Parts: sequence; structure tokens; C-alpha cells
Amino acid sequence: MEQRIDEAIDRIVPHGGAMSLLDRPLAGGDDWLRAEVTIRPDSLFFDGRGVGGWVGVEYMAQAVAAWAGWRARLRGEAPRIGFLLGTRRYECSRPCFVAGEVLNVTVRREFQADNGLGQFDCRIEIDGVTVANAALTVFEPQDAETFLKGSGNE
Repeated sequence: MEQRIDEAIDRIVPHGGAMSLLDRPLAGGDDWLRAEVTIRPDSLFFDGRGVGGWVGVEYMAQAVAAWAGWRARLRGEAPRIGFLLGTRRYECSRPCFVAGEVLNVTVRREFQADNGLGQFDCRIEIDGVTVANAALTVFEPQDAETFLKGSGNE
């Protein structure tokens, strides 16, 4: 079931300032979310013409974070920090996203284990045409601070 998302992106994604790349979440469901970003001259990674196609992976990762943060807020919880572990088969049909283009980023959870490990199928569309897709593997620990402190001691 599709639900419109009226949350501001900074309330559901724990990124701040220039590192918050998405403009707004649009809609979501139990296992998916669609967000939007408009490429502008003040966009992070803008090189005078556009944003490199390789940044699409980060747009996807932040859309996954938006899904997780939105779902947490629906449960009355605060969004948590998560980690992008990697991607398989990132394919982008263009070298850059140019100024003025509106990207629709859709992520769909394929699985999520009890330990916080998950995989999402992701795509970026412009005017209804898929221009990038990937499978992202992510990890959302129960307590990111404790996890990060403990990971250096092994």
C-alpha cells in the first residue's frame, strides 16, 4: 500500500548540511520508498555541468536511509545511523546527471536479517526512464556508537 510521506528529509535521514543529498521523500510502503532530488548548481559534487553518474549510489543509499528513518518514526523511534556495505552491479547509463534534471530514486527492501543486515534493489528514473540501478547491501546496528567503538578493538 502506497503512503504519501510528509516528513522533511532532515527528520528521517541522519545526514546534515551539504551531505544531505535528497530533496524530499515522496511516498513509501512497508518495503519501499521513493524520493526526489533535483540537480542544481549548488548540489554537492556539481562540477559545472552536472553531478557524476557515480553519485547515484549515494542517492540510493540515502533513499535506503530515508526508508529506514521513516519506518522508525512511524514506530515512534528516532532514525538510526546505518552503513552502506557495498553494491553489486551498479549500472548507470549516463556519465552525469545534468543541471535541472529531477531524479526519482526508488528503493525496495529484498531482505533484512534480525542482525540489521539488509539488501535493497534500487533504481533512479528521469522522466519515467530508468537511468541507473543497483543492489545495495546495508547494515543498521541497534547501537551505532557502541558498534563503532567495539569494531576497533578486534
